[in-house]
Amino acid sequence: MKLWQPTVLAQAALLALGASFASGAAAQSNADLVKEIQELKKRVAELEGKQKADAAAKPAAGQWGMTPEQAAEFNRIAVKTEAMEDARDAMGLKNLKISGYMDPTFIYNKRQDTAGFQFLNRVESDGYNYDNSYFGAAVLDFTKETDSGTRWRLTLAPNRGVGSVFDGNSPIHEASVSVPITDLQTRFIAGQLPDWSGYEYLQPTLNKLITHNLLFDFTLPTAYTGAGMEITSGKWIVKGVLANMNTSKKSSGNKTPVIAYRVDYAKGEFQGFGFAGVHGKAANFRADDGVGNPVTGLPYDLKDTRVDLLEGDAYFIRGDWTVQGQLSFGQQKNAAITADPTTGELRTAKWWGLSTLVAYKWDPRFETTARLDFINNKKNGGGLLGYNFADGRNGIGPDLAGDPEKGANRTALTLGAAYNFNLNTTFKVEYRIDRANLPVFLDVKDGSYSKTNQLFGASVLVFF
Repeated sequence: MKLWQPTVLAQAALLALGASFASGAAAQSNADLVKEIQELKKRVAELEGKQKADAAAKPAAGQWGMTPEQAAEFNRIAVKTEAMEDARDAMGLKNLKISGYMDPTFIYNKRQDTAGFQFLNRVESDGYNYDNSYFGAAVLDFTKETDSGTRWRLTLAPNRGVGSVFDGNSPIHEASVSVPITDLQTRFIAGQLPDWSGYEYLQPTLNKLITHNLLFDFTLPTAYTGAGMEITSGKWIVKGVLANMNTSKKSSGNKTPVIAYRVDYAKGEFQGFGFAGVHGKAANFRADDGVGNPVTGLPYDLKDTRVDLLEGDAYFIRGDWTVQGQLSFGQQKNAAITADPTTGELRTAKWWGLSTLVAYKWDPRFETTARLDFINNKKNGGGLLGYNFADGRNGIGPDLAGDPEKGANRTALTLGAAYNFNLNTTFKVEYRIDRANLPVFLDVKDGSYSKTNQLFGASVLVFF
C-alpha cells in the first residue's frame, strides 16, 4: 500500500497553522513572532533539501538502475550479440550440434590366437564378428534442426559404421532427414537408418559392455535405406519404413523391399517395452558359394529371399539397478546351412534367442554388468541372418565331423565393469566366455574344434 506523504508546502502550512493556533491561545510579542517565522523558514529549507537529495538518489528514467557508463556497455553488448546471432544464422550454425567419440579397444581371443588393439580397422576386410564389430571407432555426429522443425543428421564412422559393414567403403553410418508433416510429433523420415531392434545400442556411449550380445550380432539387420513415418503420441513412439535391408541399392532382378517397424511404450519413469519386426526380401548369402559365385542349378532370384524377423524387448532402470531383456524369432527362406540331403534343395533357416542384462552401480562412477545370451539354431544345420555357412570363428553351423542336419546352439556369458573417470571419459573391461553344444569353434593354432572360446576386452571411451 502506498501511504500519503505531505509535500514541503503542505508541511509548511501545517506549521503555520499550528503557529496561528498557538498565537490565538496566548498573545505573543513581535519579537517572538519574528523568531517563530525564522524557525519556520529554516524548517522549510531543511525539508526542501531533503526532497532534492531523495530525487537525486533515484535513477534517471529508462536507465534501469545503471550508471551512464553501465548503460553504454549494455548497449555495446546488445549490438555485438545481435551481430553474432546474424553471423551464426548466415553460416547455418543455428541449432547445429556436433558430437563424437573415440574408443581404442584391446581384444584377446583365445581360439583365434589374437591379442592386440583394434582401432579404425576395416570391418569388411576381416568380416563382421563378435570380436570385431563396431567398437574401436572414431565417430563424428552432426545434427541440425531448422526453424520449421526439420531435422537433418549425418554420422561419420570410417571403417566402423553400418556403411562399412554392408558397403565396404562407405564412411557413412547414418544419413537421415526427419520432416514434420502435420505437427512436430508426426514426421516423415528417410535416408540410411541404422537398425533400431533390441535393447542394446550400437554406439559404445550407450552400452555398458564392449562387445554386443548374440542377438545383436547375428539375428538383427544392419541398416535400412528407404523412407517412412515416425509418430509420437503420449507414451507411445511408432516408426516404420519401406526400405532396402542391408544395402543402399537393389541389384537387377531384386525389386522387393522390406517393411521394418518399431513400437516403444514408456510405461512410467523407470520402465518400458518395445517390439520390432522386418518382413520382405533381403540378400541370401547361402545362394552363392560364399565368394559371390551362384550355387550350381539355383535360379538367380534366390539372391534375395523372404525374411521374417520379430523381437520384443523391455527395460527397468531405477536407482543403481538396470535390468534389460530381449526375445527374438527369425527365419529366412532357402538360407539354411545344410541343403536337403535327398533333393539338394536349399531349406529355410530358423532360429530363436534371448538375451538379458543386469547392471548395478556401486557408486556414481563405478558400475558392474552381467549379460547372458542364448540362440537356438539347430534346424537344418543352422543358419542365421547373414551367416549361412559354417563359421568356426563365431561358432555357427554343424559339427564338421558330426551330423550335418544339426546346427550348434550358442550361449555367451559376459561380465564387465565400467569406471567413469570424468564427465567425458569411461574405462571399460570385460571377460566373455562363448559356448556351443557342438565343437564349432576353430582353434587356429592346431586346426581342431572346441565347444568353448574365451575373450578379454578393455577400452577407453572418450566422448563429447
